[in-house]
Amino acid sequence: MQKAGNLWLQDFFKLNNFSFTHNSYIGSNDTIELTANGNVNQVYGPRYASDKDTPFEHLVFSLKYDDLDLAFLKAVFEKIQIRDIEGFVASSPTGKYARRIGYLFEFLTEQQLNFSLPASLRYVDLIEEDKYITGKPVKNPRWKVNDNLLGTNQFCPIIRKTPALNEFLKWDIPKAIEELKKEYSEDIFRRATNYLYKKETRSSYEIEHEKPSPDRMERFIALLEKAGRESDSKVLDEGNLTFLQNTIVDPRFAASGFRDFQNYIGQSLPDFTELIHYICPPPLYLSSLMRGLKESSEKSEGTSSVIRATILSFGFVFHHPFEDGNGRIHRFLIHDTLVRDGTVPEGLIIPVSAYMLNNMKEYDTALENFSKPIMKVAQYKRKGNEELKVTNPDEIEAYYRYPDLTAQSIFLAQTIRETITWEMPHELRFIQRYDELKSTIQSIVDMPDKYINLMVLFLHQNKGILPKRRRKKFNKLTDHEISQIEQAYRETFEVSK
Repeated sequence: MQKAGNLWLQDFFKLNNFSFTHNSYIGSNDTIELTANGNVNQVYGPRYASDKDTPFEHLVFSLKYDDLDLAFLKAVFEKIQIRDIEGFVASSPTGKYARRIGYLFEFLTEQQLNFSLPASLRYVDLIEEDKYITGKPVKNPRWKVNDNLLGTNQFCPIIRKTPALNEFLKWDIPKAIEELKKEYSEDIFRRATNYLYKKETRSSYEIEHEKPSPDRMERFIALLEKAGRESDSKVLDEGNLTFLQNTIVDPRFAASGFRDFQNYIGQSLPDFTELIHYICPPPLYLSSLMRGLKESSEKSEGTSSVIRATILSFGFVFHHPFEDGNGRIHRFLIHDTLVRDGTVPEGLIIPVSAYMLNNMKEYDTALENFSKPIMKVAQYKRKGNEELKVTNPDEIEAYYRYPDLTAQSIFLAQTIRETITWEMPHELRFIQRYDELKSTIQSIVDMPDKYINLMVLFLHQNKGILPKRRRKKFNKLTDHEISQIEQAYRETFEVSK
């Protein structure tokens, strides 16, 4: 078999630091294989072979059959002379792939080509809508191309329409929420929502291994309650993001703006050294990346709210503009986007952090899907406790600017679905059963609410049995009454003795 498309270009230009989600070969028969990590190895029959084994033939093959990788494409363009690109465009001025390649060359390298196109050409979409999530098209008269990417050259994620993602995006979130509301009374839903705001806040901090003070809890809840009220551009403004950061972190670590130093994520080892998991974007790129994130929010308007929440929240956390608080703001942006886009009604919270906390391996995988390729390429130095310095920023810049966020989109879509279909019903059922149990307890013995709440708590912690050490708190109750209450709990919550 012979390599084709991206694999051929990788070997030809010696760009060994890249890995691809779709690998193409030319062989004797058409075959397709899904690898263990979800990537595709595809063999194309002899009719796909080209008489000319040139970079441009394989560039065209790549655009036709491989998955678009803008960071890799930028590295390829940096290996090709401008005059050769101009010659290729001139040889096929009406061809849609020549125009796409010319446009992408200028988009990624910010160099302008000398060329001319026939005036009567029709516009062609830059990327295929059946293969990728697309953004609002912007006509480029220079190349007669509809730029329907999800961002600009400052920050432009690629999201592929895989079978798994397509299946998740078919699910109607507003309908599922409405169906859930029909199953429970308005009072139960309101009380559950109040609790879920607290649960989301507590879980979001716990993911960061933090236990917030009551006042910080209240401040974060207040932020969540205001989700979706401001425009994308205002929410992503440096001043507003800094305000959010100041609100949720310890005042001693409040930022005055985006960082101007090199940040990283790591963990301390027993020998007091640090294991570095992720090198954040060098500070010289941060302003343009954050500006690109705002531009991506504009270009993605009208697409799925889950996709937009992925772009804004994961884009933010990968940029890591602050020293502290990035993870919590990342998760706040999920809620903010879902509410602003009208997918989730204002005043309702989908406690995604609780699902993430209970599925940290999947969450970490979604984060590492982005960070691991960068860590294979990034080079840095550090002496003792001095600030870390990246020594090859130019080689890793494109990884930050042009990420493939397909895996993150699938993870977030699954998180939202599981939260609505399991986490929220679980809390709603608990409140409903609590009301039933409270009524039953009051029929057994009419005691104050605070004692009922305490009794239910102890029973819940001990699978329907009041622990002996807690018996003295209810010394006014008879053994028979307690036995009746225990039986009522087990019947209400369907707990076997």
